[in-house]
Amino acid sequence: MSIDEFSMDFFSLKGKTAIVTGGNSGLGLAFSTALAKAGANLFIPSAVMDDGKARALIEKQGNAVEVIQKDITAAGAPKQIMEACVERFGTVDILVNNAGICILNSVLEFDRKDWDPMIAVNLTAAFELSHEAAKIMIPQKSGKMINICSLFSYLGGQWSSAYAATKHGIAGLTKAYCDELAQYNIQVNGIAPGYYATELTTVTRSDPEKNKRVLDHIPANRWGELQDLMGTAVFLASRASDYVNGHVLVVDGGYLVR
Repeated sequence: MSIDEFSMDFFSLKGKTAIVTGGNSGLGLAFSTALAKAGANLFIPSAVMDDGKARALIEKQGNAVEVIQKDITAAGAPKQIMEACVERFGTVDILVNNAGICILNSVLEFDRKDWDPMIAVNLTAAFELSHEAAKIMIPQKSGKMINICSLFSYLGGQWSSAYAATKHGIAGLTKAYCDELAQYNIQVNGIAPGYYATELTTVTRSDPEKNKRVLDHIPANRWGELQDLMGTAVFLASRASDYVNGHVLVVDGGYLVR
């Protein structure tokens, strides 16, 4: 292919189907909306049903969407999710392992009651979903898997050893699955968001001392906005990133360099 054949169509997801776990709220909603704006149909399994906002945002783009309530850690759930998506849309082209939880506790109080559910959601479910998706993507010799990592894929983390452990683990899974699946024209990459202005960070942002501590660490001198992640998701889900594989793309305003 000559360089003249490259076009903005390489970023189009028209006709593609994407699964985004937890894609009806928070960062997940931003990922779902971005993929829809690029042309993809969405299948969204979520532990909590929303008020219809996700459906409205996606259908506004002219795309089809299916939102189902599902505990992705339940036995057999990953396989059921893949089967339901294939039944609705015919295949699975893109998998975004977005769903995650973060339980905080002091180190001596942080025991298996905190550890186990985080491992189940953040790591084991992502592995099982990827495993089931691979069964679909390998025969069609194409696919995109995007794992939502974190700055704590690189850093330690007080108050939640399991969060740091799972985010290191999902980065490792990204590289391992790339090594296994690249031969089938399947790209497996990660996105590591930095500090974002979301509902979850309201308490930190409203505390002048804590807010300053975060901003002093970010060269961009601002909290990330959800829009800052959306182009990254489209890129990694599209043909434009076909030779990007096993990479964790940090979107943090420069936090890790300071």
